[in-house]
Amino acid sequence: MKKRKIKKIPFIITIVIIILVFVISFKIVQTIKYHNTYDYKLSQLNYTEKEIKNIKKLSDKKIDEILKKDKIEILSDIIVQKYFLEKNLNTYINYYNENKDKKLNDIIAIVNVGANNEPYSNTKKADTTKNELILVNKYYYLDNTFIPEGVIDAPLSLAFDDNQTTELVLEKFKEMALAADEEDLTLIINSGYRPYEYQEELYSEYEARDGVEGADSYAARPGHSEHQTGLAIDIITYGAKNNSFDQTDEFKWLDQNAHKYGFILRYPKDKTYLTGYDYESWHFRYVGIDAATKIKKLGITFDEYYAYFIENK
Repeated sequence: MKKRKIKKIPFIITIVIIILVFVISFKIVQTIKYHNTYDYKLSQLNYTEKEIKNIKKLSDKKIDEILKKDKIEILSDIIVQKYFLEKNLNTYINYYNENKDKKLNDIIAIVNVGANNEPYSNTKKADTTKNELILVNKYYYLDNTFIPEGVIDAPLSLAFDDNQTTELVLEKFKEMALAADEEDLTLIINSGYRPYEYQEELYSEYEARDGVEGADSYAARPGHSEHQTGLAIDIITYGAKNNSFDQTDEFKWLDQNAHKYGFILRYPKDKTYLTGYDYESWHFRYVGIDAATKIKKLGITFDEYYAYFIENK
């Protein structure tokens, strides 16, 4: 009896068909999966591979928001800025659209510190639990009842007239003043702690003389003065006035060494658009050695430091 021969051709065709079905099905599944990816969806909005890579650094929630809009040309460039904060993305974009003449890094800084808003608008209560890192400016205020701990009289050997400051600041200032003295330089406290009521009197005088706009350019409204924290001191030396202090050797020394003792120049030159105040070469603020060193190294204001490294935690 003859054995039946298995018809190999139909069998092979069947195997090939099965393989083809599997391959096609796999590709269909992969295509469907790819069409659901952010890479595909963003590419459909004409974002480039480089832009997509940057956009994917954002949270899924934020990317989903972006997918509902037309392509934002400046988006990728904003995301890669050094002090970019995702929570401020929409504000960055809106502010950029209104101020396209400004540099992106300036826009990031302005929005981060809240300087895109009118001064003294949308104010918040200062977080006094931050201790030496408390932020008080035109957007953060102290109650009229706030008095820092450890307010003491500054000795006449370190200060002009009847000045007060906190024990902590006086101790650190004394260390700094002694170090400067070793180089035949003299540092003196010209103004230290100011109670709310005293700042109220000062501001009223300035407003009467220069009007609100003029007074706001160089003086804090009551409750918004760093001097009320007990952490700010105006430094001067013999024979120099405030507006000429930056021409002294004492200022040059402070510029290079103040951070080593925890102090920073609070209102630097060319930073009015962030701090809200004209340049004050005499106004120093105690923030602690770590923060002061970082601020000095990065070349940023305390407002920027607080927004990115303190408030953003």
